Amino acid sequence: MKSSIKIGIIGFGTVGTGLVKILLQQKDLLLRRLGLPLEIASIADRDIERDRGIALPPGVLCTDAAKIIQDPEIDIVVELIGGTDPAKQYILGAIEKGKHVVTANKALLATYGEDIFQAAAEKEVDVGFEASVCGAIPIIRSMKEGLVAEEISAIYGIVNGTCNYILTKMSEEGKAFAQILQEAQDLGYAEADPTLDIDGADSAHKLAILANLAFGTPVSLKEIYTEGLERVSSIDIDFAEDFGYKIKLLAIAKAANGEIEARVHPTMIRKETLLSTVGGVFNAVYLVGDSAGEVLFYGKGAGSLPTGSAVVSDIVALARNIIKGASGRVPATAFTTPSRKQLPIKAIEEIESLYYLRFMAEDHPGVLSKISGILGENHIGISAVIQQGRKTGGHVPLVMMTHRARERDVRQALSNIDEMDYVSEKTILIRVEGDDE
Repeated sequence: MKSSIKIGIIGFGTVGTGLVKILLQQKDLLLRRLGLPLEIASIADRDIERDRGIALPPGVLCTDAAKIIQDPEIDIVVELIGGTDPAKQYILGAIEKGKHVVTANKALLATYGEDIFQAAAEKEVDVGFEASVCGAIPIIRSMKEGLVAEEISAIYGIVNGTCNYILTKMSEEGKAFAQILQEAQDLGYAEADPTLDIDGADSAHKLAILANLAFGTPVSLKEIYTEGLERVSSIDIDFAEDFGYKIKLLAIAKAANGEIEARVHPTMIRKETLLSTVGGVFNAVYLVGDSAGEVLFYGKGAGSLPTGSAVVSDIVALARNIIKGASGRVPATAFTTPSRKQLPIKAIEEIESLYYLRFMAEDHPGVLSKISGILGENHIGISAVIQQGRKTGGHVPLVMMTHRARERDVRQALSNIDEMDYVSEKTILIRVEGDDE
């Protein structure tokens, strides 16, 4: 009988520090829930001199991750360095040594998850990754266990707190994107280089993981259509309000007719929906199941302690398996390996949606009918129009909401319209989730 569960942690940055604080502060609670103490055997990081405000016994800190992987006494290896290299090598190395693994590394799982899950299955060890999506929100375990009887048809996720903060502030204060981004960086909500957040890549990583769990199929990152926030302006947020919508950066996955949609982009959603009320740095995932119906998960999606809490949940789950001598009880991808299928991902050109279109059009009689005519020729019906002001000899916003249309047709129509001399800039397109009224 083991006297403790020994943990090795690779990475002592923001999340690693939060994890260690929780393990130390909650050691009595965790002992009551687990029945054995969780022991931090070793922590590897490049910088072991920086004061993190945590008192650790001598010899716990080291700079050599290989020491943790090779140590036969360590039961669970926690990878918290991020990125794909050398994180992949560390995780595969730990699995090869028969160790269970916990990671918060969404980019790694979205890119090399299949390799990691296969290696773990072959060595009969488990991989926990609750912290890889939405921080403290228990979405991974809920999809793998709590919603095991659900055939999920759709996922809508606000899964990046930086983008949600920016859009919330733009909506509430009417400030420009660049100004709000700078404020987010000053407050620590956005990284010094926020590219992965604002271009949608971070959300795409998380969607790849969620879609894999929901539909039982590997989802390639390169097949997820991804747009960021760069072209969303305060004028579009104001027009959305006029139509009764909020703009959110959504990660969307849908399954129908043996195909999957997987896309990340700014999206208009009705103001009366719960998802539209998720503001600031908070995250939310909205699932549609066949029996449970609509389910919403909401909470803090990032930060040292929320993410650390999710890591601890995986550590305890794996420790319970170790105590009982079990592994592989819950498949890493929610489906048993033989039952997983490679389903095709629908190209963005083939999806159907409602659309918000903003043209900067010449303020001249007949322009509206010309634009409407081109849309009609491409099978696109108009449900509402706002034509703003008068500006003799200049260009003004002309905004339209469409009925449901195929993306390919919309792109063809906009390509034709944008070539006309009565529009002054490329048309703004924002997809709309909802039903035709």
